[in-house]
Amino acid sequence: FKIAKTTLSSKIVHNEHDQFAQMCVDAILRVRSSGCHLESIQILKKCGGSMRDSFLAEGFILDKKIGVGQPKRVEKANILVANTPMDTDKIKIYGAKVKVDSLAKVAEIEQAELAKMMAKCEKIAACGCNVFINRQLIYNKPEQFFADKGIMSIEHADFEGVERLSAVLGGDIASTFDSPDLIKLGHCDVIEEVQVGEDRLIQFKGCAGGEACTIV
Repeated sequence: FKIAKTTLSSKIVHNEHDQFAQMCVDAILRVRSSGCHLESIQILKKCGGSMRDSFLAEGFILDKKIGVGQPKRVEKANILVANTPMDTDKIKIYGAKVKVDSLAKVAEIEQAELAKMMAKCEKIAACGCNVFINRQLIYNKPEQFFADKGIMSIEHADFEGVERLSAVLGGDIASTFDSPDLIKLGHCDVIEEVQVGEDRLIQFKGCAGGEACTIV
């Protein structure tokens, strides 16, 4: 505790010195059982209130939103963490163009892209997950697909958030889904929405990769 207070010698936290030092000590003691991996400690900054309102929360809190019409709470979560484009796997060639001679051909192209998108969604569902977290956007059509399947989806998780999640959940970051048996899913006891200040955030409790916590 005294070492933490000395390290936090700053005018910014001077008035709440003891509180912040105790939070740091508690956070380190919480993750000690998992080898003191610092990536298991998330620091979340939210505007509003005073520094005295800061607290140490159990589990990992992600500042993102759950997809529309999807479960807001999942117990015994099997989580697929991914970094994959959900629109289409387009070949990106600078200056490339596709020319068509009718609107019907445009509709055919759009239908083919939609079919590829939904085929990827089917492969994701076949992995056996009930929660899908993607670093990139998910878009409306896949979001509706996951809602119909009862799968919670979270889009646009930043790269650091995805890296930390894969570590604390004990899973891999997947980019392709052709071999579901080779994909290691992450696990936690409960995922649910929580209120922090004026915002609704997502909390992961009982992470498989060890004790995780969030300083808010």
